Amino acid sequence: MMTDKKLMLGRVTLQATDALILTTLAAFSLLAVVFFWKVEQWWLLIMKNLAVGAIFLASVLWTKKISHRVARFLVRTAVVTLSYAYLFGAVDKLQLIIHGQWLDAYVLDFEQMVFGFQPTLWTQQFISPLLTEWMMFSYVIYVPLYPILCAIIYFKHGEVQMEEYFFALGLTNILCDIGFILAPVASPMYYVPEIYTVLLDGYIFTYLGELMRQYLHFSGGSIPSPHAAAATIMWVMAYRYHKPTFYVITPVILSLYLSTFYGRYHYLTDAVVGIVTAYVAIRLSPLMQVVWERLVDRRSVQPEASAT
Repeated sequence: MMTDKKLMLGRVTLQATDALILTTLAAFSLLAVVFFWKVEQWWLLIMKNLAVGAIFLASVLWTKKISHRVARFLVRTAVVTLSYAYLFGAVDKLQLIIHGQWLDAYVLDFEQMVFGFQPTLWTQQFISPLLTEWMMFSYVIYVPLYPILCAIIYFKHGEVQMEEYFFALGLTNILCDIGFILAPVASPMYYVPEIYTVLLDGYIFTYLGELMRQYLHFSGGSIPSPHAAAATIMWVMAYRYHKPTFYVITPVILSLYLSTFYGRYHYLTDAVVGIVTAYVAIRLSPLMQVVWERLVDRRSVQPEASAT
């Protein structure tokens, strides 16, 4: 269960999710300073992080003043979701600070050793417009499913449970960001695009999936797969808080796992590691809540009543 304890910093009241976001911004800025010679325009990244941090704090202060339940939900969801999206983009410049090169060759060799073939190439024999459309639907629907599940949890159970969902998603995304730095992998479409001989033809969702590839993806951000990791958190939270949604999205989530490498966004290994990362986040989340409660208690701050 998510704690409802909050930390007062001047006029700003921080929840555990807020602290997670701000700490990550600070950590990314510190890495940019420490490895400045390896980070392109490191000073610009720090300036952006500072600006995002300031905007985030202002939004937290503003959200606290919103009394209307729906408006409060919309603002909170937008602020947290956009913050996670920014962190995903911010880690881009930090991916090669340790290894200095992409490690795709190791993933390709590993999968060849385990399976005797390359899974992303193996899927080419099954490609068809209808299958591609379903896979792309599963991949793209992840985006609206993110806030939809949040709304279900918030209006059915309350703000504390919504924050539990946010915190688990945030912790998962941040573990993925750490993975991008520890094991930088460019992904199939950036590292070996020339090996694919069958086009991914489909319809509207295939078009949307390719738009995502073109405008929202970049070299790297691959292992662990953020799609597979976050989708696993959604699946678990749906089971925990709204069983009908869990059963409805189960075939979509399972297909989403497959779509990550069918659509050549990731290697199969990325998806598996993404699922494992989500499991680690789910196990770590309660422990981190205990740490947060102790930090708040140490500053003698009493929990505020949740606005629902």
